[in-house]
Amino acid sequence: MESIYFVMSWLCHRTCEHCYEERFHPYHGEDLERIVAESRANVSRIIDNLPESMMYLDRNDGDRAKRGRIILAGGEIMLEAVREPVLYPALVQLHRKYEDKGGVELIVQTTGDILTERMIVELLERNVSVISVSGLDQYHEGFESEAARERLRAKLTKIFESQGMQAWMPAPRPENVRYFHFFGATPDQWIGKLWPRGRAHKNELSTAGIADNFCNRWSGGLNFLEQRYSGSEVSIDPNGNVFPCCIKTKAPVGNLMDDKLETVIERLRGNPVYEAISLGQPERMGIEHGWSVDKFLEKSKTTLPSGRVYENLCIGCDAFHEEVLLKRAADLVVIQGG
Repeated sequence: MESIYFVMSWLCHRTCEHCYEERFHPYHGEDLERIVAESRANVSRIIDNLPESMMYLDRNDGDRAKRGRIILAGGEIMLEAVREPVLYPALVQLHRKYEDKGGVELIVQTTGDILTERMIVELLERNVSVISVSGLDQYHEGFESEAARERLRAKLTKIFESQGMQAWMPAPRPENVRYFHFFGATPDQWIGKLWPRGRAHKNELSTAGIADNFCNRWSGGLNFLEQRYSGSEVSIDPNGNVFPCCIKTKAPVGNLMDDKLETVIERLRGNPVYEAISLGQPERMGIEHGWSVDKFLEKSKTTLPSGRVYENLCIGCDAFHEEVLLKRAADLVVIQGG
């Protein structure tokens, strides 16, 4: 598989208004202990059920075999409560799992504002290939101005370069070089329009319209079933749930606490719902269930709390899951339970 986006903990030090996941926020007391214990208990088992090899065939390069990447993120995975007990053991486990099987590119994603030189050194010592700083946008408190963002960028760049790291470049990248990368929810970035999810949707911040097909792009569902080839990516949450996109469908497609990831994906192949998602054509996911494309597009409209009508294909995907897939699953439980 080319890429796995692994959310290791719900813990974050912020409650950003633009966040796609409402479970990302500060936790305290017993709640903090609970979510840390959850991650500590789950992460090792999840890694055990990741692919045996992270090598994939690049269709854009004559099916040449290349090493894939695993992106480790939160929340904020660099917070003290989860950094040493969750992230660091996971990095060691992942390196050992793949070091004799072609390797893997390990990427740690962080908002960047709590990073220190010591943390950066510790990440590099644990074979991290890329440190990706994701908080350079106006939605992060304290970084509303371009000047504040540039100060953080300059500060971190100086530390990164002092550790021999280089500014990120597109693949192919030499494997013996460590990289740093900056991005944020800005108009020029792929996430700039914001997903209609979580607090971003609740706060009516998404500017994506019906023509903005998040499914048909990277970190959407596109090619998620093509696990041996370039373009394949899935998202995994701290409970082991697997999703075809980082945006997250209303229901997971499997769980890695018990199943292997390859098994989860192979089980979906041939299913018209998930084939449509993998093709980047979510409007066709319900055809076998009596949902025409026109019906899906109609279901892709919703009225926001302000009274404004909002349209996006992700809304139609949610509706299909709620009205068809989740309802059928619930009915099946009732039938089996007598």
